[in-house]
Amino acid sequence: MTSSSVIELKDLQKHYGSTHVLKGIDLTVSAGQVVGYIGPNGAGKSTTLKILIGMLPDFTGEATVLGMDVRTQALDIKRRIGYVPENAALYDTLTPMEYLQFVGQLYELDNAHIERKSLDLLRLLQLADHANARMTTFSKGMRQKVLLISGLLHNPDVIFLDEPLSGLDANAVVLVKEIIRQLANSGKTIFYSSHIMDVVEKISDRIIIIAQGRIIADGTFAELQQQRPESLEQLFAELTGNDGQTMVAEEFIQALNL
Repeated sequence: MTSSSVIELKDLQKHYGSTHVLKGIDLTVSAGQVVGYIGPNGAGKSTTLKILIGMLPDFTGEATVLGMDVRTQALDIKRRIGYVPENAALYDTLTPMEYLQFVGQLYELDNAHIERKSLDLLRLLQLADHANARMTTFSKGMRQKVLLISGLLHNPDVIFLDEPLSGLDANAVVLVKEIIRQLANSGKTIFYSSHIMDVVEKISDRIIIIAQGRIIADGTFAELQQQRPESLEQLFAELTGNDGQTMVAEEFIQALNL
């Protein structure tokens, strides 16, 4: 690992039975970068993230985070990373404060520190009035805010985000995008997977497009545009072989009118 690299993958491959999901991923991510990691369903995005956070140890190739081997030092890595999934099992019978206290204790944070920080973060995400309410009645957006706080509570060095804006309203999306940008400005490294192209385009220093288990494009949005002067959405569709949506949409409307 070079002195400034935070994530390194070399010939990363993963099989699920006879299905070859990742077919040789090579990439290096530097400190402070916001990397948008995008691809169609089944391309291998979530599999890559799960390997990097230590959830899938059965792979071939090399994977390191913060200079530590994902296979042999997964626990040490988990202490220094944050992970915000699209959907996670929150303990519905707990309140946000109880859940965050539980998460904070897993990271061996002081109880008073956890309480103070949790209250501040809940207030900033407009959940202060619900801090001690059971999460059984929470909307998806409210749950996503609690997940976001839980993934950042211990102030991690590297943050993995898998569709973190799922369920958020427009104002919350704007706020979270700004939080991501300022986290990167403070030196955090963000590895961001999403289907929302305009968000990826706006917040990413670097965009990696993966299809069928391989990286097919890698660069800043400006660099990718030099190759094909299109929006990220159009570029993504063309590179991943899904550039016939206009025709499909027209046929769909025709079918509706039959």
